Amino acid sequence: KWGDRVRTATIFGEVTEIPVMVTHVRSTKNEQVVTPNSTILQTHVINYSTLARQHGLILHTTVGIGYETPWRQVEAMLLLAASRTEGVLAQPVPFVNQLSLGDFAITYELNAYTRTPEKMPALYTELHRHILDVFNEHGVVIMTPAYEGDPEQPKLVPRDQWYTAPAPPEKAV
Repeated sequence: KWGDRVRTATIFGEVTEIPVMVTHVRSTKNEQVVTPNSTILQTHVINYSTLARQHGLILHTTVGIGYETPWRQVEAMLLLAASRTEGVLAQPVPFVNQLSLGDFAITYELNAYTRTPEKMPALYTELHRHILDVFNEHGVVIMTPAYEGDPEQPKLVPRDQWYTAPAPPEKAV
């Protein structure tokens, strides 16, 4: 319906109009995409908005962390990152799944709820930034997407270098 955030095989954006023969979608890049309704009926459509209104939409992202980091610490850090992300709901409570025990790392999936699917790209960006900051704060290296071997020194960005030029200084909160 009008205003819903949707995805098809080739479109991701907000439904802006549904005349008789076509559907208009404004993409996240502010492009107007006009698709024949017959095409939409022949493919699956993910509607991010419908259930988000009542139950919340689950945002999810993964990280791979080496076996030397306790899983309880990883889960706590992911939940801390979620709690720092404006637009992520405190209720229902975010949760972490362990997706796989790989050869060199464990794959964790953070799941957090939002009621604002129209802000998905910005929410994912903010959530990823908080994950990077929290893991750096606690000296834990994110191993994914590829692992070649343990570095002599952890590959972390020290806090005093987070705002290296040309990044603007941190704003007072």
